[in-house]
Amino acid sequence: QVQLEESGGGSVQAGGSLSLSCSMTGPPIPTVTLGWFRQAPGKERAVVAYIDSTSNSGRLIDSVKGRFTISRDNAKRSVHLQMNNLVPEDTAVYYCYADTQEGRAWGQGTQVTVSS
Repeated sequence: QVQLEESGGGSVQAGGSLSLSCSMTGPPIPTVTLGWFRQAPGKERAVVAYIDSTSNSGRLIDSVKGRFTISRDNAKRSVHLQMNNLVPEDTAVYYCYADTQEGRAWGQGTQVTVSS
């Protein structure tokens, strides 16, 4: 099973930026989709963005369009989430995930806190 490790979380003021990265280790099995979920306090984990390995096109939820960008580097087996113009509602634990032929793998999560 692949393993995922996130980095880049932290605390910023509203309007600031953060960049999250997720690196994959383990067997070099094909990855269909890479992406990010987030879980805010008291809420369920929900998808934020994902990117398909075949088309390499990213999808974002409406609330982050124009502010977040997802990209992947297949050679480095990594996925990145650039987050600009952050708002307090973006505060959450962000989880990287990977869908492979063996199922879905998750990272341990990284905290993003946006203060007003």
